[in-house]
Amino acid sequence: MNAEQVSGRENIYRVLVSDQPIDGAALTQEVGDDGSGAIVLFLGTVRDHSPGKTGVTHLEYEAYREQVEAKISAVVAEAAGRWPINRSAVEHRTGRVDVGGVSVGVAVSSAHRADAFAAARYIIDELKARAPIWKKEHWDGGEQWSEGA
Repeated sequence: MNAEQVSGRENIYRVLVSDQPIDGAALTQEVGDDGSGAIVLFLGTVRDHSPGKTGVTHLEYEAYREQVEAKISAVVAEAAGRWPINRSAVEHRTGRVDVGGVSVGVAVSSAHRADAFAAARYIIDELKARAPIWKKEHWDGGEQWSEGA
């Protein structure tokens, strides 16, 4: 895990882009500590439809790992500057992810729930807006690439 001093306190965080499955329970355990009264876990999963398409079977994600990890790390640092985060862990998948599979996980711990919720929401929203991750949707009879997680 990486550590950064933010506003006089240490935020311990980890960011990973990988083709390995994401384990939400492991993310939750990783960010927990004695100073945290709240842990928020967000898992983004692959659904069987998207706007105008039914029968989605899976997604494929591509990313330049080092660049994406740096962008996500910057987002986490911004969140830690806005809310008193104790620990955070963010993972994003690359490769094939079937319907029901986890494509992204964000776990944040803080002393209070409002801060953990706000920071986790900021991280996932900014990650989706700024991280250069491409996804290809596959459905019966077609496929389509799009930018954005």
